[in-house]
Amino acid sequence: MKKIMMVCHGNICRSPMAEYIMKDYIRKKKVDEEIVVDSCGTSTEEIGNGIHQGTKKILEKHHIPYDNHRAKQVTQKDYDTFDVFYCMDDFNLQNMLRIFKGDPLKKIEMLIPNKNIADPWYTGDFEITYKDVVDGCKRRLSEIIADLDK
Repeated sequence: MKKIMMVCHGNICRSPMAEYIMKDYIRKKKVDEEIVVDSCGTSTEEIGNGIHQGTKKILEKHHIPYDNHRAKQVTQKDYDTFDVFYCMDDFNLQNMLRIFKGDPLKKIEMLIPNKNIADPWYTGDFEITYKDVVDGCKRRLSEIIADLDK
């Protein structure tokens, strides 16, 4: 079982978007028995809040199901539980390294290597964020499936 955590700042826009897009792709590829996906934030600002309306609208527009997600912050226990953490930007990656006091097992990566995914909370452009998240999820799922086949 491969356990994936999607990570952004508040866990209301990018990381839940990535979580539900990845879950949809996993279901369609019929590997949902082998891969688990969750999401969290590095901040305490949005804990307990639901998915941002802009994220809900873009998921609905693309027929991607979501549930009653509530924002939560990443914890040290998550580092012990999950196999990989996909961050949306460098800022979140640095916060993860601070929260975990490093990354000795090399579990923390960018969803799209060497690229920050814009935060639509600030840009207001959920479509461009959606496109980047889709790109990252497709690439990462292909890599994960290839690893599962080994």
